Amino acid sequence: MAAVVWGRGFSRAWLRRSAGPGCGRHYRAALCTELKRPLAIEEVTPRPVRPHEVRVDVHFCGVNFADILVCRGQYQERPHLPFTPGMEFSGTVLETGTDVSTVKQGDRVIGVSGLNGMAEECVIDQKRLWQIPESIPLREAAALPASYGTAILALERRACTQPGETVLVTAAAGATGLAVIDVATNVLQAKVIAAAGSDEKCKLAMQRGAQSSVNYSQGSLKEAVKKLVGSGGVNVVIDTVGGDVFLEALHSLAWEGRIVVVGFAGGTIASVPANLLLLKNVSAMGVIWGRYKDQNFPLFSGSISSALQYCQQGRIQPYIGAVFKLEEVAYL
Repeated sequence: MAAVVWGRGFSRAWLRRSAGPGCGRHYRAALCTELKRPLAIEEVTPRPVRPHEVRVDVHFCGVNFADILVCRGQYQERPHLPFTPGMEFSGTVLETGTDVSTVKQGDRVIGVSGLNGMAEECVIDQKRLWQIPESIPLREAAALPASYGTAILALERRACTQPGETVLVTAAAGATGLAVIDVATNVLQAKVIAAAGSDEKCKLAMQRGAQSSVNYSQGSLKEAVKKLVGSGGVNVVIDTVGGDVFLEALHSLAWEGRIVVVGFAGGTIASVPANLLLLKNVSAMGVIWGRYKDQNFPLFSGSISSALQYCQQGRIQPYIGAVFKLEEVAYL
């Protein structure tokens, strides 16, 4: 489920009123100084904004599985120590560079930074900011980019999900899984089977819109899905687990079905049996939302804009499972 860090406090607000940007004040940030060790909450001196950059007062920062992995040195991108984790945040604009034309001071924005979000302040390129409609709370906005961006690209672009199709989503109670349920059910009008590792997680997925659920810790996922949909199978699988769960989900695909690999939360990367792709005419593909930032930025930006639009229209609603103060993320 999604979690966010609350980055604002009374003392910080007082400091901001007393001194403007670049006037010798400090702000707090979570620092990873050593991998696999607790984060340090330290005061940091703000740096000047460059002409194309924006300084944002961070209100909330999303907590993602990738943040945990990067702090353990297990993510595909390994920043130099020390660094501040946090890839997505929401807040208000404090200061803009001389060449910034997209936002102004006081605007409510989402930022996708890759790093540096778990702090009371973040300096970011104007291209990495999106304005938040007034109807969307800042807390919910912080949970939109990574999870909903992934869900939208996985379902709409990669799997080309159609109304009435059946979507099987694994790790359904995770942030991405819940976003997939939300988008598939309420935007694409698909039917969702939620697969998760406990009855409690299955219950949450059902509450969030899934039509049925499977607890794969209690037996074969493939057999459970077959009981729900028959031998025809499901049209789309969105898998974030990998390993045996991925293989059983692959066997659950219908003719010309599509399985989208999002991640390997189970810790095991499965080998794809190519004969199965042939016999059922199915497709196996991957989606890594963050790479679109470099490979196809208009599509990357569009996924966030779509998430904001769907949320503004009331078609989706991010689920926030927990909210932490900045000093509480030391043991990320």
